[in-house]
Amino acid sequence: MTSKKETPFQYHTFPNGLRLIHKTQANNIAHLALMINAGARDEYENQHGLAHTIEHMLFKGTYKRKAYHIISRLENVGCDLNAFTTKEETCLHATFLPTYYDRTAELFADVCFNSVFPAHELAKEKEVILDEIHAYRDNPSEEIVDEFENQLFKNHQLGHHILGTTESVQLIRRENLLQFVSKYYQPEQMVISSVGRIPFAKLIKLIGKHFGGIPSVPPALSRNQVVHYQPSTVVIKKENFLSHAFTGNLAYAFSDARKISMVMLNNILGGPGLNSRLNLNIREKYGIAYSIDSQYTAYSDTGWFGVYIGTDDETLEKALKLVHKELSALRNNTMGTLQLARAKQQLIVQLAISNESGLHEALGMARSLLVQEQVETTEQINAQIIDISARQLQEIANEVFDPSQLSTLIFQSGGK
Repeated sequence: MTSKKETPFQYHTFPNGLRLIHKTQANNIAHLALMINAGARDEYENQHGLAHTIEHMLFKGTYKRKAYHIISRLENVGCDLNAFTTKEETCLHATFLPTYYDRTAELFADVCFNSVFPAHELAKEKEVILDEIHAYRDNPSEEIVDEFENQLFKNHQLGHHILGTTESVQLIRRENLLQFVSKYYQPEQMVISSVGRIPFAKLIKLIGKHFGGIPSVPPALSRNQVVHYQPSTVVIKKENFLSHAFTGNLAYAFSDARKISMVMLNNILGGPGLNSRLNLNIREKYGIAYSIDSQYTAYSDTGWFGVYIGTDDETLEKALKLVHKELSALRNNTMGTLQLARAKQQLIVQLAISNESGLHEALGMARSLLVQEQVETTEQINAQIIDISARQLQEIANEVFDPSQLSTLIFQSGGK
């Protein structure tokens, strides 16, 4: 077992490379997450949507369970079972009473290593995924995020849609699923994260019982780096009531020391608070955008930042000018002491609120351990936030918000 001092987290690495992290939470609800270091960017060029299809198919049958029995195994005792796929990870997670730790771990191991991917179930599930693709295309505020990433990461795997396309999903075959799982679903590429009331020695024993016997295979992960980025502007005509726009740039990777400063800068500009600059100075002051925010996404080796706005076509040009005005203000003006102190306090409290969700914390622990092999405590993160200077924020703003490096995507309304 790996020893970590002065931390609420307990760690264990099994002989086959599987890593376990646990945080004791003294209440009646527990959370378990199995995160696999394999996502949409790991697919072959002609198999977009494969990782997401596998996520769906994990619940469709194993050597000892049919789909109904997989779903019922936890749901029948009131547990919540779910999964998701990102550009870099696939994750199974469950919320349950601590009594059901063993039941949950056993089911995770079964679907992860014993799924048979029945051909008839694959045919049905592909239709479900096609409906999912159509549903997201009916929502331009969601579709534009994926299209903007594709624009930023042009000709790179990170630009591929997680869902795939209608054409690529239809071409997926059962042997593709088996090959992907065989290559990437290896213990050394997995982390199990736990938040709940269970002795750690007992947790190690039950996870070892279900996962410890899985043979260790050398990791096969090999990802292409993002080496070429060319700013661009793209305008696409859409038959929508509103016009939608995204403008942004590449940003910092998950393990970059500047990540927390970038998080704060994004929070100040267009984070969830109603006092964000974009909300106050565009939505509230001019009333020309129902939806406006900014977002920062960090991957293992890169990241991106973008501002989203949805508005009438007649006000789109003005809205974009106002967005650039706010970006310019952050580049050219050093934040005052009182403003900076408020921004730090706001971010610290927002992070504390998010960690009130044990599931949110379990997922964060899993990804941190998977990507950077360590998990920072709340105290460590807060200390980093307190240390951020106005000069650091301005330097980051000048790099990430550099107008010569910004790309823009517009879904221009054609009216309905």
